[in-house]
Amino acid sequence: MEGEIFGFLGPNGAGKSTTVRILNTLLLPTSGSVTIAGHDLGREPFAIKASIGLVPEISNPYLELRCYENLLFTGRLFGLSGKTVRKETDHLLNFFELESKREVKAEFLSKGLRRRLTIAMGLINRPKLFFLDKPVSGLDIKSARLIKRLIKKRNKECTTIFPTTHQLDVVNELCDRVAIIQNGKIKVIDTPQKWRYIHLL
Repeated sequence: MEGEIFGFLGPNGAGKSTTVRILNTLLLPTSGSVTIAGHDLGREPFAIKASIGLVPEISNPYLELRCYENLLFTGRLFGLSGKTVRKETDHLLNFFELESKREVKAEFLSKGLRRRLTIAMGLINRPKLFFLDKPVSGLDIKSARLIKRLIKKRNKECTTIFPTTHQLDVVNELCDRVAIIQNGKIKVIDTPQKWRYIHLL
């Protein structure tokens, strides 16, 4: 549903990655159809690409670039104008509490700071739908808490967020609803509080 945080949960090999790759236009479905933001995946993949953001499990900023340069470069890849991309860069550095690291090259950032920068890069085009793969995996408690708080805050700006995870605490703390996938099939879609389905995992 538009404007919610919709979790995607399942064991290894359940089909999470394949599903997300299809939704991100990286794979074509072998059957059925996909519509995102009013655009059909088969006919309008570029319109979908322009309306989504994606953050992979492993943070991947350009290590040789400074924080602000990573954001500027990513914005230019989306075709944002100079004025717009500079405005979004300043906003996201402030939003993710990275302003003090503005001139620091990504290679010198801690794992938590690098994760924040990667998430900021995924939001530079103000996507309508934002995919986050294992958003806080491997982070220390302080960094994980901050990122979860920032995700919630961003969601309030009317960004629909689609995190995939193995971590039940992420689902319980973040998600409005969750889909559980097993053997390539969605077994249930419900609120995180309905954990009578947890045996499916």
